Amino acid sequence: MSMLAHLLARFVRNGRLTVIHHDDARESFGSGRDGPDVTVRLHDAKVQRELFFNPELAAAEAYMDGRLTFENGGRVLDLLTLFSVNRAGLGSHPVQQALRKVWRALKRRHQSNRVGQAAANVSSHYDHPRAFYELWLDETMSYSCAYFSRPDMSLKEAQVAKMRHIAAKLAIEPGMTVAEIGSGWGGLATYLAAVCGAKVTAINVSPDQLAASRDRVAQAGVADRVTFFEKDYRELTGTFDRVVSVGMMEHVGVAHFDDYFATVKRLCGRDGYAMIHAIGRMSPPGTTAPFIRKYIFPGGYVPALSEVFASTERCGLWVDDCEVLRLHYYWTIKAWRENFEAVRDEVVAMQGERFARMWEFYLAAVELGFRDGSNMVYQLLLSERRDAVPVTRDFITEREAELATREGVLPWRST
Repeated sequence: MSMLAHLLARFVRNGRLTVIHHDDARESFGSGRDGPDVTVRLHDAKVQRELFFNPELAAAEAYMDGRLTFENGGRVLDLLTLFSVNRAGLGSHPVQQALRKVWRALKRRHQSNRVGQAAANVSSHYDHPRAFYELWLDETMSYSCAYFSRPDMSLKEAQVAKMRHIAAKLAIEPGMTVAEIGSGWGGLATYLAAVCGAKVTAINVSPDQLAASRDRVAQAGVADRVTFFEKDYRELTGTFDRVVSVGMMEHVGVAHFDDYFATVKRLCGRDGYAMIHAIGRMSPPGTTAPFIRKYIFPGGYVPALSEVFASTERCGLWVDDCEVLRLHYYWTIKAWRENFEAVRDEVVAMQGERFARMWEFYLAAVELGFRDGSNMVYQLLLSERRDAVPVTRDFITEREAELATREGVLPWRST
């Protein structure tokens, strides 16, 4: 039995995986029950060795390079679903256990996000052409977890609902000052200025996103109320009534959590408070998957809440509220993947076949991480003063209803 066959026999228990080797030999693994039936073809002998030593990364790279292909109409999502329903078996293999020990030992090095390095890590993901993201994101250009207050909402409705939910938690009054750490394509800053009447100072380290954001607030007629800066979060000065950070903490790295929360505390001052929206895990601390770390989010890390709360404790912050969104990101990413599949030919024309395959693998992997794995999204309200935030949650629902009446026709791009 080959090394790969030994691994797969131990790993694949649910569903079935059929492997056609480069010499046309076939091997099948699994019960055929409780999972997909997937057939892959390996186009050279080297793929077999690579898959044994690092299956998560090697499967992605082999697919990106066309050295692993699917038979019988199979898709990346099918293969990754097979991985997902058998994840316990893979983790129990001695070679994989040894590999994970190495990753844990290198965890802080992998998450190095010093000033300057952080910008380089972010730009590797976000500075693809804006037109690429426009192909498969919704009209708001929101690239973070939406909020499905109803299961039948469209993606655009759920993204606006996310902005409304965040704005309600911030309890912004007209004229209040808001610092946004990691502003994406400017959707939330636009909402806070146009709907809430806030004065927003937003920072980002992606020049392309900043250019798009400035266009957006100008189009919305609120350019006089929103200022964008190309800065690292540690370089922002001043104090603000509110601080908000959406989908940015995942790029901080556990070694820099204290820097991040100390900065949030400083920007809030004594009387303000902050709303943090980020991806977390319900399991103990871990590491970033090798494919995601190498190709998608270098320097990124999804923390356990124990790591987050340990840092807020060290920084002397009250966690006034914590909400865990469990399936919302699964629904969001599923919509992104389906949108991406519908425009795949356009992506290939714009970015090339290898890039399209990489993005297919990424979207399918993270979708399943939120459906079958330990990933979730959390929202925190943080303050220095224990009474900076209302002491009951009723204000959130009340504010959401009020904000919905003010939204009118927001200036999102047309489809």
